[in-house]
Amino acid sequence: MIRKLISRVFGGKNNAGKSETRNARSGGHGDSAAIIPVKNHGIRREQLSSGARRTVEGLQKAGYKAYVVGGAVRDLLAGIPPKDFDVATNATPEQVRACFRRSRIIGRRFQIVHVMMGAETLEVTTFRAIHASNAPTDEHGRVLRDNVFGTMAEDAARRDFTVNALYYDPADETIHDYHHGVADLKQKTLRMIGDPKVRYREDPVRMLRAVRLGAKLNLAIDPAARRPIREMSELIENVPPARLFDEMLKLLTSGYAVRCVKQLREEGLHHGLLPLLDVILEQPLGERFVMLALANTDERVQAGKPTSPGFLFATLLWHEVLGQWEKNKANGERPIPALFAAMDEVLDVQAEKLAITRRIAGDIKDIWALQPRFEARSGKKPYAVLEQPRFKAGYDFLLLRAESGEVDRELGEWWRRFLNAEGEERQAMLLPEAKGDKKRRRRRKKPAGGGAGAGEGGSGD
Repeated sequence: MIRKLISRVFGGKNNAGKSETRNARSGGHGDSAAIIPVKNHGIRREQLSSGARRTVEGLQKAGYKAYVVGGAVRDLLAGIPPKDFDVATNATPEQVRACFRRSRIIGRRFQIVHVMMGAETLEVTTFRAIHASNAPTDEHGRVLRDNVFGTMAEDAARRDFTVNALYYDPADETIHDYHHGVADLKQKTLRMIGDPKVRYREDPVRMLRAVRLGAKLNLAIDPAARRPIREMSELIENVPPARLFDEMLKLLTSGYAVRCVKQLREEGLHHGLLPLLDVILEQPLGERFVMLALANTDERVQAGKPTSPGFLFATLLWHEVLGQWEKNKANGERPIPALFAAMDEVLDVQAEKLAITRRIAGDIKDIWALQPRFEARSGKKPYAVLEQPRFKAGYDFLLLRAESGEVDRELGEWWRRFLNAEGEERQAMLLPEAKGDKKRRRRRKKPAGGGAGAGEGGSGD
């Protein structure tokens, strides 16, 4: 009742008639959208990226319907600058491709078009139909292929949450709201479109998305959508590792990773996502380290600074490496080979769940491998560490370890001073070399007779 009242207030007097007419014109699904004018929602076309405006304008000039859709509209309403802009249209991928010279069709499960506007890449999707009863699924109900186009109303019904089923038309600056998404955003509620159990079976990643959006937008997950998550969490094991990695990366770089991880734990979704992350979060030292790392990432994201996926996953998995490292050393392996073996073992286990790319895995290993090298503070060793390509990331990682109490703060402070010092001041900071640090040079035997060797000034007579 409250949602309908808010929608009526935001939608104006004649929205029902207009939306029904528009649905009839487009061969609608039978549902009508509230059409909310700019005076009620406040989003101006200038708030869109130039690429989004030009893409929508290009499709509309060609005679197609086109809207900025989903997360960008939701974030603008919430006062959050969108990371990117997606466009939805009734044009088929081939028709979209024909409208833009710099574009390409991608995707298997559902074809989309990437439209390049300068440095910006826009994702353009054709309105999708409701899942057909004979759509191919796996044994758990996850939809495998659904390349079927539909109407705008059907497309809205296919979206996961009401706050994502919002369509913005920059031509007249109206929002088309089929499922009271604007009202739910006002009421700070994340509500699923349709039966949550069915929607989670279609795509288990929606459970992770619910946590991410709830944390990012400070929304309470509707009880009907929240209740099935714990009992259905095992379905996430059937998600392809590459897709799960993408979703976890979005979650960790959302700017609200601390909230997300806490919510993951509350919903029981952390089990199995990152092996034994639940155990780490139950250990005071491990939890402090992880939360410091995530808080640091959140600060960087919210300040518009770049983040490193390698650094993120290095922090989340570090205590797994520490545990395995100790086991390897206890089994008689030397410290450094034991560390490298532990790194490989942890990442191999992780690869079963998340498809971490080879490049990111390389960054993770570089950060971990630097940690024992920070212990050496004598001779030329600290200078060699400074020359390492991943020194800055490894150094930041060391400071987190020191702040969490895993290593002595004095070690982090020494490296902070050494990094900022120069010349003789830096040289004076070096610790005395322990006995046996310097390799003894073998003295060269003098030639018999004590004279100079041949070729070194001797006459040979």
